[in-house]
Amino acid sequence: QLRLVESGGGLVQPGGSLRLSCAASGFPLDYFHIGWVRQAPGKEREGISCISGSDGSTYFQDSVKGRFAISRDNAKKTVYLYMNSLKPEDTAVYYCAADFVGLQESACNMNAAYQYWGQGLQVTVSS
Repeated sequence: QLRLVESGGGLVQPGGSLRLSCAASGFPLDYFHIGWVRQAPGKEREGISCISGSDGSTYFQDSVKGRFAISRDNAKKTVYLYMNSLKPEDTAVYYCAADFVGLQESACNMNAAYQYWGQGLQVTVSS
């Protein structure tokens, strides 16, 4: 069983930056595509980024492209989401999620049917 624990959320002013961390335990992280999904008040969950387990390829939703970055450290079993130039519309609960793919080489899908989820982090962008 894979367990995911997020950290790093909070309140930030527009234009500011945050780094979210997703620490995994219970299984080697290499076997999973990892995604970040957010849910704003009154809206559905949306995948905003993912990173492939096999080759570290990254993908971003258009609304965050150029402002957010994602990286993974398989040795530390941690995935990071770097959020820059934050806007009020980025306010949401952010979740990291894992999609088991084993050793197959494939592109991740930001809106995959993730099997494992973290507890969620509130990120509020406000002055």
